[in-house]
Amino acid sequence: MSASEVLSRPSPLPLYDSAAPRSWALEEARALWKYRGLVHELVVRDIKVRYKRSVLGIAWTMLAPLLNMVALTLVFSTILKQQIANYPVFFMTGAIFWAFFSQTTSTAASQTQDSNEIAKRIYIPRSVFVASAIGVGLVNLALSIVPLLIILMVTHFPIYTTWFFLPVAVAIETLFAAGVGLWLFTFASRFSDVREMYVVIVQTWFFLTPIVYHPAIVPPKFRFALWLNPVYYLVQTFRKPVYDGVLPSVALVAVSSALSLVVFVSGWIYFAKRAERFAFHS
Repeated sequence: MSASEVLSRPSPLPLYDSAAPRSWALEEARALWKYRGLVHELVVRDIKVRYKRSVLGIAWTMLAPLLNMVALTLVFSTILKQQIANYPVFFMTGAIFWAFFSQTTSTAASQTQDSNEIAKRIYIPRSVFVASAIGVGLVNLALSIVPLLIILMVTHFPIYTTWFFLPVAVAIETLFAAGVGLWLFTFASRFSDVREMYVVIVQTWFFLTPIVYHPAIVPPKFRFALWLNPVYYLVQTFRKPVYDGVLPSVALVAVSSALSLVVFVSGWIYFAKRAERFAFHS
């Protein structure tokens, strides 16, 4: 066969071998990076839709923590006579983190229906929807810092230099929330009642976490419940630089980081392996 005949022959099309070893997690990461622009658009869309035709608009994100703080301050400081120095600041530092965590994970669980409808028309990596939930949560978290600063000024609470640690705390907590969101999205794609179940779970989880009360009031025989609660470590990591004015201990940061990393990596791997099966459950 001459060289011209070889060059003129069409090259064979690449074959897809479903049995070939593949790195599902790596492929999903590449797809998410490729569609990062879509993540940005979804975040902008969700922010606009959330505050469309709202009287208070984006100010509601800052007003809601203040209203919760007033109600819970009356209950825990007056009725229960709980002695916590500057309770409004104590509560706000925990509530801001909890609002971020509960909103992002709940949104990730509820994104399955929308993602299935869009994915029927065009290919989109499902991780885009979890990433957009995290993005919206980070925007709301940034806005929630404003009422916290207002409370600090009104109560003459000092702003410590340890605030510079907050980006690290937020990064750790974002990793954990993303991991939980990935697990929830995967389960909710298969079982529709996961979304309703999680609403109940997250409400109970809130009161099992020392946000409205100090960990010191928990009886010693029940302290194990705190130690088994991963969010307890994350709340402490976020609260200490703002409320206590000290950096979290190395042990606390290590535990928080390890928990977040394990939850995220395991969630990402499981999510990536199940991604191709989402369409069958839509």
